[in-house]
Amino acid sequence: MALPEFTLRQLLEAGVHFGHQTQRWNPRMEEFIYGERNGIHIMDLTQTVPMLDAALNVARETVAKGGRILFVGTKRQASTAIAEAAEKCAQYYMNHRWLGGTLTNWQTVSQSINRLKALDEKMATGSEGLTKKERLGMEREQSKLQASLGGITQMGGVPDLLFVIDVKKEALAVAEANKLGIPVIAVVDTNCSPSGVDYIIPGNDDAARAISLYCDLIARSALDGMTEQMGAAGVDLGEMENVPLEPELGDDTGKEEIAEAVAADTAVTEEEKPESEPILDEPLVAEAVAADTTAAEEEKPKKEKAATKKKATTKKEVSESSEEDAKPKSKSATKTKKAKSVSKEASVEVENEDKDAKKAKKKPKAEAAKK
Repeated sequence: MALPEFTLRQLLEAGVHFGHQTQRWNPRMEEFIYGERNGIHIMDLTQTVPMLDAALNVARETVAKGGRILFVGTKRQASTAIAEAAEKCAQYYMNHRWLGGTLTNWQTVSQSINRLKALDEKMATGSEGLTKKERLGMEREQSKLQASLGGITQMGGVPDLLFVIDVKKEALAVAEANKLGIPVIAVVDTNCSPSGVDYIIPGNDDAARAISLYCDLIARSALDGMTEQMGAAGVDLGEMENVPLEPELGDDTGKEEIAEAVAADTAVTEEEKPESEPILDEPLVAEAVAADTTAAEEEKPKKEKAATKKKATTKKEVSESSEEDAKPKSKSATKTKKAKSVSKEASVEVENEDKDAKKAKKKPKAEAAKK
């Protein structure tokens, strides 16, 4: 099978050509730098494309020969992409933290892996005989080992190829691989040294889109290698039990079912079609249009007269309503005036009565004084 295809536009859209700031560059990467823009180095993608193609070819050949690939990327941007790509192609990964001696001291690491498997079995079967403290301790140990070694529990030995994101951060992994003679495929940015890397991919190792693109291409290359390995071993993919149930190309049963379904659909559509409408003669249509226009012209003056009558009636109603509204206002005003005059007369009478009463009191006093 052919290698996964990619284009220069895909690399540009993913931001593969962006390097680091000019003051942070490594002189050993000078040959892979195209130029400088806004204080940032730009990678030469004309060199990246063939070197990436060579790395994909190596990954496919390694898996085709029965080898194992270890994906390494412990930085935050690469952890999820590394795990997903490795699981996609049934390979192995380390995305939490590189443990010193993972490759050079595999015997000790394998003991930790066996411990993790034992804990998984205990937690799966049940921990009824354990106390709460013991169970919590086992869960913590299990989670810690799973984070560090969960991606290599089924590796069973040292890998045959290493794929690394960010050589500067994973320098220990590259050094262990070089010590054991394991080939290394790595994405090398402008601030890194390409020494120790067998298959260099000059490109951005910080952008999430670029990292996901690298991982996807390597995973697809590994899948191509697996299919090539199975084909070389004489395994027919079409005879596997897990093949999806679909009609084979040479089988007529599927074709007959499809033909029956198409015939049923056509019958339903023919039944649902409306009957064809009669074709109208042109002179009849012209006469009907002329009659409609004359009727509309005759109705126009009638409508105008009715509109004028409505306007006149509305004006009369408005004037009458205004007069009626004014009448009660005048009546109420006269009533208030009358009430005020009556109240004034009553107050004057009360004052006169008070004066008369005072005079009546003073008269007997004056007569008594005279006597």
